[in-house]
Amino acid sequence: MRASLGLALFEAPVGAILGDRMVSELHAVVEELGGKPVLGRALRTEADLQQAIREGFPQRVVAEVMQSAGITLRELAATLDLSARSLQRRRRAGRLARLESDRLYRLARIVALAKRYLGDDQTATQWLKRANRALGGKVPIEMIDTEIGARAVENVLGRIAYGGVS
Repeated sequence: MRASLGLALFEAPVGAILGDRMVSELHAVVEELGGKPVLGRALRTEADLQQAIREGFPQRVVAEVMQSAGITLRELAATLDLSARSLQRRRRAGRLARLESDRLYRLARIVALAKRYLGDDQTATQWLKRANRALGGKVPIEMIDTEIGARAVENVLGRIAYGGVS
């Protein structure tokens, strides 16, 4: 009988470990978006989240993500590659468009990962807004206007999480 917790971890199926990590990330992203009170329903699976993106997030998600990321409407618009005016128009419409919701999800995912790997909200916000040598001197939050840029930021965050220098 193995009493070591470390050995028990190695006995767990890889899919279970990855599944737990994905569920944890999903919950963190949903919280960055405002959770059930803002989204209007519980999003427990990736399929739930995908459906919510397709339907368009409620406008209240914009303010929630801005507060969470510590950014202004102008910074948010630049980060999402949208005009501030378009985001303001959505306030009257009540829902974001699918593309806007998808981009907002991408931002919330990066913010959630930064908070998780860097330890606290303030450190994560500062890191996201400062030029980073590992990103070629670019500012992380300015890179996530594309999926490729977002992945580059995620890769740097992953290196930080697992002991790499970034």
